[in-house]
Amino acid sequence: MNTKYNKITVLDGVIDKLKKASENIQNLVIPQDIPHGDMPGDKVEIEEVHINKAKTIFPLLVKELEDKMSANPYNRAVVAVCGGSGVGKSEIASLLSYMLQSAGIGSYTMSGDNYPHRIPMYNDAERLHTFRVCGIRGMVDSGVMNPENASKIRELQKAEDDANKAHLETDTWFRSYFEAGKEGLKDYLGTPKETNFEEVDQIMKAFKDGADKLYLKRMGRDEASLWYDEVDMSDKQVLIVEWTHGNSDYMSQVDIPVLLNSTPEETLEHRRSRNRDGKLDSPFTMLVLELEQNKLVEQAHKAKIIISKSGEILTFEQFQKLMG
Repeated sequence: MNTKYNKITVLDGVIDKLKKASENIQNLVIPQDIPHGDMPGDKVEIEEVHINKAKTIFPLLVKELEDKMSANPYNRAVVAVCGGSGVGKSEIASLLSYMLQSAGIGSYTMSGDNYPHRIPMYNDAERLHTFRVCGIRGMVDSGVMNPENASKIRELQKAEDDANKAHLETDTWFRSYFEAGKEGLKDYLGTPKETNFEEVDQIMKAFKDGADKLYLKRMGRDEASLWYDEVDMSDKQVLIVEWTHGNSDYMSQVDIPVLLNSTPEETLEHRRSRNRDGKLDSPFTMLVLELEQNKLVEQAHKAKIIISKSGEILTFEQFQKLMG
């Protein structure tokens, strides 16, 4: 058998399927219940806005897949769908995977949120602990640590208000605490201190190297919800990873990063609309979201596809202008 000829023939068939699916994507009917990512307990609610975005992205994704799959000896590629809080990563990743499956291209959706070193409860605690330890050290280094200021910080911490920027306007010494805490938190979020990027990268590489089966991690919200499933990849050609950190510099195996963009104002408005009791996020949560957003902006130049929250495809230059 002529192996080279056989691979070319298979690739031609894959590309033909992709092109045909791209041409007919607007006519594809999406059922209400489609398979989604592998994060335990993840709630995926697909709405018309997600479908429209996915259909806008899909033809551009097909073009990128043609190049990447052609370069891979197994005609495989890894796609990362990334973005900030509430931008629809899970929904759009699930839709893109469904569209590929409907075209006859095997696809699997993997959640990067399964790969922190700690379950959510402990990771949230570690984030806050990191902010506070670094903040206190910042006060010492700046010479503003004294019994009076230490007492004030303790009160703010008890009230969960020690990440509130409003205090910068009233207490000059507070800047030392806030800026040092923010820098320490930045050094933790989305880094190997928080997440096992190496494991995710190894999974992607194994997939692109033709692995028929992969052991994929599952992480719930309690200590007893942690295990691995053996997943059959023998009929999969595209691995889609949905994750805030999908475009991180700590990974080398992502072929096509897709950035679902949302401005800080849009993100805030979305979170307000989801809070039925009318309560806003804590100052610390808002700081975390701000730092994650900054990292997304810093990494955006690597994205192959960028789409705005309103569903428009953006060039990198347009993205820069939009983000100010």
